[in-house]
Amino acid sequence: MTAPLTPPPPPHEPSPHDAWPSPGAHPGAAASPHDAGHGQDGPGMKTELREAAVITVLVAVSGVVLGLLWVWLAPRVPLVGELTDDSWVVYLKDTEGEQAVGVDGTFALLAVAFGAVSAAAVFAWRRRGGVPLVVSLALGGLLGSLLAWRIGVWLGPGQDVIAQAKAAGKGVTFSAPLKLSAKGALLAWSLAALLVHLGLTALFGPRDPEPFGQGPMRKDPYGAPPA
Repeated sequence: MTAPLTPPPPPHEPSPHDAWPSPGAHPGAAASPHDAGHGQDGPGMKTELREAAVITVLVAVSGVVLGLLWVWLAPRVPLVGELTDDSWVVYLKDTEGEQAVGVDGTFALLAVAFGAVSAAAVFAWRRRGGVPLVVSLALGGLLGSLLAWRIGVWLGPGQDVIAQAKAAGKGVTFSAPLKLSAKGALLAWSLAALLVHLGLTALFGPRDPEPFGQGPMRKDPYGAPPA
C-alpha cells in the first residue's frame, strides 16, 4: 500500500493587513540627514530660495579673495614716460610683450578655479540640484567677478599714468594700471561653477527610486529567480 502524496502547500499570498515596504524604501538603508530633514521630494520653495540667497551672498563676497589674488599674481605691464616739449608722453616699454594678455589670463584662470571650488562646496553642502541653486551659483559668480575686478583696479597701480611718470622720472619704468581688457573673463566663474556642479550632480546626486517589483530581477515566493 502506498501513502497518498501530500500536495505542497500553496504559496503564501499576502493579506491586505500585511505591511509592504514603500516603493522608495530599502531594508536596512538609513535616510541621509539632509533627506530626513527635507523629505524625499526636497525642501520647499521658501527653503530653496533662502538657501539660494545665502549661497549668492557667500559666493559674491568671496570675490574679495579673487581680487586680492589677481593683484598679487597678475604680471605687470611696464610703461615708460618721456618728456617732450614740456609735456609727458607714456608708452609701452616692451611693445612685443604679452603682459597685458597675462593679466586677463590670470583673472580668467583664477575665476575658473573659484567657480570649481564654490560649486564643489555647494554640492557637498546641498547634495541636490534645482533651479534656485543653479541661479544662485551663476549670479554669485558674476557678482564675485565684478567685485574682484573693481578691487583689483582699486588696489593695483594708480590709474593716473602721467602722475606716475612724473613721480618715476624720465625714462624710468613703472607699472601700468591693472586693467581687464577681455570682459568675457567676468563670466568664467559662473560658467565653471555651472559645469562643475552639473557634473557632480550627474555623478553623485540622488537617484529616483525604482518602482517596487520592477527591479532587474525578481524572485518567486520560494526564492528562485523566474524562468
